[in-house]
Parts: sequence; structure tokens; C-alpha cells
Amino acid sequence: MESQVIQPGSAPQSMLKGGRSSRRAFKDKAAQIGVTIGGTMVFVALLLIFFYLLYVIKPIFDSADVTPVKSVSYQHAEVATLMVGADEQNEVMYRVAADGQVDFYTVADGSLLSSFTPPLPAGVSVTSAAIAAPSEQRFALGLSNGQALIVGIEFGLSYPNNKRLITPKLRYSAGEAPITIDESGSAIHHLAFSYSNDKISFAYQDDNGAWRLSRLEGQENMMTEEVEWTTTGALLPDAPKKVAHQLMTPDQRQLMLQMGNKVFIYNIRDVESLDLMQVIDAEKEKSKVNNIALLAGASSILVSYDSGVVTQYFQVNGPKGRLYKEIREFTDLAPVASIASEFYRKSFAVVSPEGELSLLYTTSERELFDEKFDLKNPGVMGFSPRANGLVVEANNQLNIFHVENSHPEVSWSALWNKVWYEGYPEPKFVWQSTSGSDDFEAKLSLMPLAYGTMKAAFYAMLFAVPLAIAGAIYTAYFMSPKVRGIVKPTIEIMEALPTVILGFLAGLWLAPLIEEHLPGILVLLVLLPTAILVSAYSWSKLPGTWKQRLPEVYQELMLIPVICFVGWFSFAISPMIEVALFDGNTRQFITNELGITFDQRNALVVGIAMGFAVIPTIFSIAEDAIFSVPRHLSNGSLALGATPWQTLTRVVLLTASPGIFSAVMMGLGRAVGETMIVLMATGNTAIMEWSVFEGMRTLAANIAVEMPESAIGSSHYRVLFLAAFVLFVFTFFFNTIAEVVRQRLRDRYSSL
Repeated sequence: MESQVIQPGSAPQSMLKGGRSSRRAFKDKAAQIGVTIGGTMVFVALLLIFFYLLYVIKPIFDSADVTPVKSVSYQHAEVATLMVGADEQNEVMYRVAADGQVDFYTVADGSLLSSFTPPLPAGVSVTSAAIAAPSEQRFALGLSNGQALIVGIEFGLSYPNNKRLITPKLRYSAGEAPITIDESGSAIHHLAFSYSNDKISFAYQDDNGAWRLSRLEGQENMMTEEVEWTTTGALLPDAPKKVAHQLMTPDQRQLMLQMGNKVFIYNIRDVESLDLMQVIDAEKEKSKVNNIALLAGASSILVSYDSGVVTQYFQVNGPKGRLYKEIREFTDLAPVASIASEFYRKSFAVVSPEGELSLLYTTSERELFDEKFDLKNPGVMGFSPRANGLVVEANNQLNIFHVENSHPEVSWSALWNKVWYEGYPEPKFVWQSTSGSDDFEAKLSLMPLAYGTMKAAFYAMLFAVPLAIAGAIYTAYFMSPKVRGIVKPTIEIMEALPTVILGFLAGLWLAPLIEEHLPGILVLLVLLPTAILVSAYSWSKLPGTWKQRLPEVYQELMLIPVICFVGWFSFAISPMIEVALFDGNTRQFITNELGITFDQRNALVVGIAMGFAVIPTIFSIAEDAIFSVPRHLSNGSLALGATPWQTLTRVVLLTASPGIFSAVMMGLGRAVGETMIVLMATGNTAIMEWSVFEGMRTLAANIAVEMPESAIGSSHYRVLFLAAFVLFVFTFFFNTIAEVVRQRLRDRYSSL
């Protein structure tokens, strides 16, 4: 039996080593778990951001929803219906008969709430009636004695005993007494009208079939505070006799008369010079025009056909002035029996004789809803003020529907394709989210913002990449270790400089400086590289003994005086160049002679300022990649007779190419997501021009500017989140491409 001899002290030493190994293993395992958890949490955070953005964005692409609420049989059914509608809360709906009687019904139980009959002179009857723009909730009655009465609908709101009470009533805009509009006493037929506080216009056909325009202009009496009306009138020239529908714009500038498949447009701005401005030939094959309506804002005419087509017209500048032009049409609808526009948005509804109800939006060209209801032989329709209710008259009933249509103005085509907006000469990419008017047509194209983002990133990278890569190559491969130890940390510290400071300096100091010394800047771009190359060539031709006298540490500093002198010289001769070549005003010369718009805060300013912000990122990563190339590779190349330049271009840069490419892509991702510099150093104009002298608006800057003022849950709010999602996808795409290319380059040159 063998005995084992244990040396003194060996057992404790082995136990100590075992303890150290176990602690090291524990630390390694803990570090591995920590890194895994951290990486997983980053991935989870990215997924949460991704899905939260989708959660906010999704509703803007949802279709509308229309659900029936109540059907109420109305009284006075033997008289045709002129107008229907509801209050803001959709608790009271009304019907205006063609003879002027107004009935209000409670939606909850369908009971008659109140009924009003406008006061008419004895022995006078209603011969025609007309309605104003939907948002006005106003109508006019043409009388048999040549007079007219304007009536509006109002809903009083009170809270007795903390309970909401809606009280409908009529308002008489021009007084309860009818206004005389035809001095001869002729009955008023086919009435159209428009009302404002100081002007009222009536267009009508008299007993002889002649079309007339009567305008009343009011002036308040300073003594009695009553409005005194002055009436002027004139005949409409070349007016058609058999008119089916007539409309007048709220601004009292145009009158539309529809006869058959033609729409006659009159300029009625000046009563003394009425003229037929245009005749729209709306004829379509196997189709007949059966109605016309004004879209919200009264800039567009909707023409509906019995074949299930609705066409939009609005004025466009042309060789003969501003004339109406067919812009777009909605097809594949059921035959149109009635049409109604919303109060403020460019949305409208159509219903077929069989009760098929459709909601559409012009700007986004979306058919938002289409479904068949029990609405046989429908008559007129009307939206509630908030567009969340729709009243349809059919089957001698008032049928009110709840409408859920929150984001009709957004579609993929409206976001990414050219859209022909009202008043524009052609389809364009436009971002204009807000305006001062309620009937504003939102323009939510993301193309100008994506374009501006790419433009800003392009000019920033154009400035930053050559400087950063060249600086990284020289610092890592040629610079002395002592100077490198100062230069590299200094440039990396630049990355900590807040971009708001760079943006502030760019907007308030750099932009005016470039504008004032633009010729000098252009000279500097040519003269500086030339001076550096000449200096380098001259240095290479100096005798070796001269070079050796200068310590290696200071050789890199030799270019500083050259750069300073060239910069001073370029700015010094700038005024002389401006006088000699640009007539003393470079900005005016560029604008007038070259036809290029010049903005003080332009892409050149952004490129320089954002380039300074991007340079540290690219420089640091690229320099590390080049410096990390194993020395035995470069030493082997030099030993085989290659020059330092050949070694750099054919060995070092190829080996470091994955890191250099990653540096460039990281810099690009940084430039794409930059906010404050672009926000402060550009005019933030959402235009699509590559000119270096014009500004831009980027996705990130747009979010920063408009998110605080957007209403939560609105289309504007959700489109801004969509812009953030696009920015997220951009960054993810660039980083993914960078990683894929880096891996391929690494695999390709790993054998060196």
C-alpha cells in the first residue's frame, strides 16, 4: 500500500487557487448573465418603441364607421324637404321644409321638441328656397312679392340643475321683416344667396325667366345703431333658362348654374360688371349630372352623376387666368341620389336611390365607408357641426347616423405621392399641417421631410467624411505617438459638445458670416486643399538635414500657419471678388442672374455645422480601426519593398475597411437623426430642392417644432408619430446595412 506524502503548505495553496478559480468563474458567469440581460433589455426596449409607434399610427389608416342611431317620422310630409341637420351633441335634429317650417326632434325618443314657422306677410307665399354653406346653418325663402327672408338655426345650451338643456331657436339674420330684392314685385324663383354682416347677395329667376342678381350692402347708422341697406341689381348675361341647381359661394364672388351636363360660372364680384367667366362641360359617357355641391371652403365644386361618379373641380391658373379644371373623380359608386359636404373638412357623403351610403375624402382620394341601409328614395342629407353625425331624409323619416371618421385626410398616396391641392397649379409634395382658417385643407406629405432629412445628411457627410477619414488615417498611421495622445482625445471630446450650442452658433454667427463672405468661402474651398498639397510637396523636397532639425513632435503642427494664412487671405479678398465678379452683391447676383433662391440659413450652413458634430463619431471609430491593424502586416509589407503609401492603401485600409465603413454609417445615422442643429440653422421650409443655398425641414426637426402644438389623437399628432417611425426605420436600416457590409468586409479581408 502506497503512502502519499503531503508537502507542508501545499494543501492551503491548492485550496487558495481553487477558491480564486471559483470566484473567477462566478464573476465570469455573473458578467455573462449581466451582458445577456442588458442586451435583451435593449432589444425589448426597441421592440416596445416599435410597437408603441405602430399603436399610435394605426388609427390613421382605419376606415370610417357609420352606424344608425334613430329614425323619426316627421310631420308636414306633404311639403318637400329643404334642409336637415343636427346640433353639435347629436341630441336634437331638425328638418326645414320648402315652405320654411322648421321642426326640431329629440333624438332620444323621437318626439317633436318644437316647431317654428317664419313670419310672412299676409297673402304672400314661398316660391323658392335656398340654403347657405353647411357651416352657416342658414336658409333663405324667396317670396311671391319679390321679397326674401333669411333664417338661421341656433341651439342654445344651458345647465339647469346641472343637467344639459338644448334649446333650438331661429335667428333672423337681416331682421324678421322680409327684404325687398325685386323692385318690380316679381316672384322669386330658383333662389341662391349668400350672407355676411355687411353684404347680402341674391341670385334668382323672375317671372319672365330672366336671371337677376340683387346685392344689398349695409352700413350701420351711428345714431340709431341700425343697419341701413342699399340695394343694387343687374341682369345676368347669357344665363340659361332651365336651371336644375344653383349655388353661390360664401364670399359672394361666384355663381354656379347647372343645366344638363353644363355648369355656368359667373363672376359676380362687381354687380355693375357681371360676366360669364366659364362654362364647364361636365358631360361623361352614359352619365347625366344630377347634382352639384360646394366642398367645405367653397373652393371646389362637386359634380355628381346618375352613373355613380363624383367629380371634383377647382380653379387652376392657366394661360386664360384662373379657370375650373377637373382634378379627380370617384368612380365605382352606386348611382348618386343626394350629396352632402362636411362643415370644415374636405369630406362628403353620397347616397344612392337604393340606400347605399358612402363617405369619401377628396384630398386623400379615399373611399372611407360604403354600406347599404334601409333608405329607400332618400332626399337631402346633412352633417352635424362636428361631422360625427349624419342626418338622411328618406321614407318620410329623419334617419340619424353616428359617424366615426377621425382621420380621413391621411392615406398612403397623400403621404408619399404628389397631391393636387386646392389653389395649386399642379400636383405637389407639400407639408403644411396648420392654418388660420377652419376649412383648411391639411397637407401632410412626408416626402419633403424625408427629402430634407436626406439632404441635410448628404451635405453633412460631404463635409465630414473626407476630413474625418483623412484625419483618422494620418493620426493612426503617420502621427507621432505623443501628438496622437493629445489629438485623439481632443477630437473625441468634441463629441460631448451639445448640439444646441452648435446650432446656436450656426444660426446666429456662421450663417451671417457665410452670407457676408460667400466669395471668400468659395475661394477657401479651392485654395485650402491646394495650399496643403503645395506645402506637403515643398516639405518633401527639403533636404533631409533640414527636416531632422525639427523634432518629430512638431512636424504635424507645420500646417497650422498655412491654414490660418489661407483662411485670412480668403476672407480678406472676399469683398474685392464680390465687387469684381458679382456686382458688389453676391446674394442678389445668385438670385437675379442665376435664378437660384438664396436663404441665409441654408444647406451649406447645416452641412458645416452638422459636419462638425459628425466628425468626432466617424474619426474615433475609423481611427481605432486603422490603429488596430496588426503591426506585423504593415511591417511585412514594408520589408517586402512596399512604400508606406502602398502599405497604407493596399494593406492597412483594406484590413481596416470594415471599421471604416461602420464609422461612416454610424456618422450617417447620427446625421439623419440630428435635431437641434437643423432646427436652429435652417429656415425649416419644407421644400424639395437640392440647392446648397436653400434650406430644408427634416423629420426630426419637424417633430420637435410641431409636436408641442399638435392636439393629442389628431391626424396631425399621429402623422408626427409616423414621421418618428420613418426616422426609426431609417436609422435601423442604415445600422443594419452597416453591420451586414462590415461582416462581409471582415470575412473577405480576415485572411490578410
